[in-house]
Amino acid sequence: MPIFFAVWKSWNIFFQVQVNAYANIFHHIPSFKQSICAFRSISPEEACEEDNILQSIAWPKIPSITSNFRFKNTSDPSCSEFTILPKVGGGQWYIGDQLEVSIIIRDYYCHPKTSGGDFLVASLKNRDLQAGVSGQVVDHLNGSYTAVFPLVWKGQAQVEVILVHPSEAVTVLQRLNTEHLDRVYFNGTFRSGSVTETTVCNVCLRPTTQPVCNYTDVRTGEPWFCLKPKNLSCDTRIEHSKGGYSHPIRPQDNLNMNVPLLSTDSSSLTVHEKSQCKTRSTFKPTGFYYKGVWQSLGNIKFHQFDNESIVQCLKGKVIHMYGDSTIRQWFGYLNNAIPGLKEFNLHASKKTSPFMSLDYKNNIQVTFRCHGPPIRIRTIPISELRYIANELDTIRGGSNTVIFLSVWAHFGNFPIQIYIRRLMSIRSAVKRLLTRAPETLVVIRSGNLQSAAFPVTLTNSDWYSQPCDKALRAVFEGMDVILVDAWEMVLAHHLPHLLHPQPAIIKNMVDVLLSYTCPQKHK
Repeated sequence: MPIFFAVWKSWNIFFQVQVNAYANIFHHIPSFKQSICAFRSISPEEACEEDNILQSIAWPKIPSITSNFRFKNTSDPSCSEFTILPKVGGGQWYIGDQLEVSIIIRDYYCHPKTSGGDFLVASLKNRDLQAGVSGQVVDHLNGSYTAVFPLVWKGQAQVEVILVHPSEAVTVLQRLNTEHLDRVYFNGTFRSGSVTETTVCNVCLRPTTQPVCNYTDVRTGEPWFCLKPKNLSCDTRIEHSKGGYSHPIRPQDNLNMNVPLLSTDSSSLTVHEKSQCKTRSTFKPTGFYYKGVWQSLGNIKFHQFDNESIVQCLKGKVIHMYGDSTIRQWFGYLNNAIPGLKEFNLHASKKTSPFMSLDYKNNIQVTFRCHGPPIRIRTIPISELRYIANELDTIRGGSNTVIFLSVWAHFGNFPIQIYIRRLMSIRSAVKRLLTRAPETLVVIRSGNLQSAAFPVTLTNSDWYSQPCDKALRAVFEGMDVILVDAWEMVLAHHLPHLLHPQPAIIKNMVDVLLSYTCPQKHK
């Protein structure tokens, strides 16, 4: 039987203007199709790989928005619905079965949509059991979708489906990433003696007659540019910082974020103990929550680590963390969990880097360093702004060395080729590290869903994060590295989706990485 489309949260973009709702939204913004933009050079083999990745993550083609388009033509969750499909062969649901849910999207006239491209995510949860698992959403390109879930616990299970963005909003987000690449801008500070100047920096700069300083990294080939200061030379640059945001959508265009959407009771079903019959689940996520603990659906058993067992696991080890603030959370977690781990003052501000903590008694060293630009960060000296690939090349490695990487949150507002090529550069460095020190453990944290309100969604929408997540998995596929699936761990949890997940989720992430670090050392 049909059940109303349940929406537990939404970051829907709706341009609620009387006429030409989406069609003329950019009429006042100059095009950014011409720029002094540069991509890191790659080999012919990497170019073929990049093309394959781009094809595999391409979003379904969405019909062009015409001048007679109206707000009420957009996807409306209150008119949409989902239906639990009957079990193949009938009968009760058992652990190991695959649940399929049919989703029909309609507009505000309650007319069925005839094209795909809506951004949906789905999960199956039981809040009383603190259980949850992510689902896979398949777009049939005709306004209908199917969500697929494995049934992995006994008891009640509720289906939750979230419309993150309607297809019409996706077209806007797509256009932002082709025509407005500088909606996040950065500053470079130059100083010589008593003279200080600040100019705009970016991966791509708008055409200008002003001279440009080229800071492309010699070793990695990663591009970076700053407008040349008027009175100082390019080699006087001393600091990098986030400049700010240039929003290409005006407030009067009525871009509404976190629009309250109608929600009803989600569908539920009862799952029984595993049947003697062979199960037929085709979709297998990496894990699921049960009683608040992340359980593996793979071959490894995840353990829970208390403070004492964390110390025993990391005793005699060096842990290097590189990336964005989402992995800096792990640094903070270990600092709080290990009593003898004390942060050494390197005089870096709280939200920059480098950071280092030492436990002399147990011979534990933990470091964190942010990745190179683009990175939206407080003022940081240029001398401390380094590319991960270069840093990995300086590490000796070995059985006592663990590397944690997380690179995703600062790349959504650029063409995804920039991100893919950054990952390829890091992958090459990881290969070199594992060649000279194959016992080194490398752990990569994926991106995750987050709650983004306007105007943050223009740069950090989950729609930008999801292709980055897919690209990350594709680039490192087949490598001897460990993936901590933060995307699924946030989606499957009952807590809100945040850029920086809450402590309960972080603890589960740390338990996962420690289970790989010390598979036999647990309490």
